[in-house]
Amino acid sequence: MVILQDYTGLKPAWCPGCGNFGILRAVNKALVEMNLKPHQVLMVSGIGQAGKLPHYSRANVFNSLHGRALPVAIGAKLANPDLTVLAIGGDGDGYGEGGNHFLHSLHRNHDITYMVHNNQIYGLTKGQASPTSDEDFVTKTTLQGAVPALNPVGVAFMGGASFIARGFAGDIEHLCSLIKQGIQHKGFSFIDILQPCVSFNHKNTYQWYRERVYKLDEGNYDPTDKRQVRAKAEEWGERIPLGVIYIEERITFEKRQIALRKGPLVRQDIEPVRAKALIKEFR
Repeated sequence: MVILQDYTGLKPAWCPGCGNFGILRAVNKALVEMNLKPHQVLMVSGIGQAGKLPHYSRANVFNSLHGRALPVAIGAKLANPDLTVLAIGGDGDGYGEGGNHFLHSLHRNHDITYMVHNNQIYGLTKGQASPTSDEDFVTKTTLQGAVPALNPVGVAFMGGASFIARGFAGDIEHLCSLIKQGIQHKGFSFIDILQPCVSFNHKNTYQWYRERVYKLDEGNYDPTDKRQVRAKAEEWGERIPLGVIYIEERITFEKRQIALRKGPLVRQDIEPVRAKALIKEFR
């Protein structure tokens, strides 16, 4: 039986009140409730405050370069599809430096879960505007106000993600449920997590979000209806929807790979003779 203590890692060095604490609790809670043992999980992160989360939990960890969590996570899943692979990053890391990887991961439908801590600012480097900073938001790099923000949920929908959700760090139970659904989904699961930065973003606070967020009514909202999905994907400002925004069942990237039909690469026999022939051919 898996318990929360199994996922207790290093003591977090985040600022007191940081939204990352809620996300960490939700991630650990989801893994425990799914009875996943730490050795069955790989957490891959980039650079930034969000990228520290795997160190504060306890599983297999790969800390990659800035914006490069997704290619590492994808490679690991291809080598061992039995692993539960979580890619974790921030809005700057994932939508800025790693935006190209984000776009191509969407339509290829890799069977991993990608969680982005979206605090609408660069936290680790002390408060510069990020791709999701609100329009006209003043920071040390946008003295005259930020340009219109990137809509990550809209990009994910138009880019071909098969599972799209939005959570809030201030609602751990709901976020935990979204993470579990994302892990259970076969395909690329993208979860944008609204996360207040108490040190550098004094606009998008806990109160600001709580006055605007609402949960999608599962009885009246159909996450498979693309017309409804597009409307919710574009909704932002006075009303911000939370929950599973889009879901589609389709073949994963891993299922398309002939090399994996014999099982995970990590369990297949190595044939040195074939490798030698290949090396000789390219000398």
